[in-house]
Amino acid sequence: MKSQELFLKAIRQKISPSVSLIDEMAGVLEISYDASHRRISGKSKFSIDETIKLANHFNISLDNLFSNKEKVIVEKTIEIENLKDMLQYFKSSAENIEALTKSEKTTLFYSAKDIPLFYFMDGTILSKFKAFVWLNLLNSNQKKVEFENFVVDESFTEYMQKLKKIYENTFVNEVWNDTTINSSLQQILYFYEAGLLNLKSAQALCNDLKRIINVIQEKCKTPNTHFAIYYNELILLNNNMLIESEEKLTMFVPYTLLGYFITDNKDSCKNVHQFFKQQIINSKPLGQSGIKEQNLFFNRILRKIDYYMEKLNSEVDLFF
Repeated sequence: MKSQELFLKAIRQKISPSVSLIDEMAGVLEISYDASHRRISGKSKFSIDETIKLANHFNISLDNLFSNKEKVIVEKTIEIENLKDMLQYFKSSAENIEALTKSEKTTLFYSAKDIPLFYFMDGTILSKFKAFVWLNLLNSNQKKVEFENFVVDESFTEYMQKLKKIYENTFVNEVWNDTTINSSLQQILYFYEAGLLNLKSAQALCNDLKRIINVIQEKCKTPNTHFAIYYNELILLNNNMLIESEEKLTMFVPYTLLGYFITDNKDSCKNVHQFFKQQIINSKPLGQSGIKEQNLFFNRILRKIDYYMEKLNSEVDLFF
């Protein structure tokens, strides 16, 4: 079957048999009845712009329709160079994830190389610090201001809160290991040593990290139908995220600090879904483990935070 015929077949499956395909096409593309008829009859070809417009309107994955198994078409999140870009990033992320998690049967899988960013979206000092870190690491031209003088737009917090709420209302499977905490701790130490973060703020950030770990530990102790965390000792994690809904699987693959490629390619998502399940099989389900197993895992993380706090204090003692 030719590409245009295959595409038209996919569109027909999206509309009611009682609806005129010619009229529907003319309305979406804002063209005449005759022009629409020529495209449907094969006398005229869709332009690239028309194909994309139709695919977006009818929610058709061109990836799944035309790609072979060796190639995957992906969307990507916007590039971030300033606070305005970051605001748009979180706005778009909130809208995209909200659309994918409407069903009560939606499940989200997260391979936590770093603490999932959803935990930093509650308006605390860590929320501000993560925005500070992201801008400094994503934009080499970012003006180097001290963290204490860094200002975050109120609307930024609004979209972060929206993402946090979506995450909390979705069934989540998180896979962690002993290195998940490392990135956040190293960022605090780095910016302190760079002179862009004072000791008081660094200590407050470490304490806020402790708060987050304690919140997660309490979630493990409490029967929870929306949350499961697994401890994996075997593999390095990568911040991949997969959303499983009743309609489809959607995969988010990181390519920069905040940048993600997004695809709903069936074969690729199916493979990643199976890989997540295999990770879970090879992990300890902390919510189903005894208090001893839970405490061993979380106490290791808390001791690591204490170690970094001691390191911060010792550097001050050395300086004086």
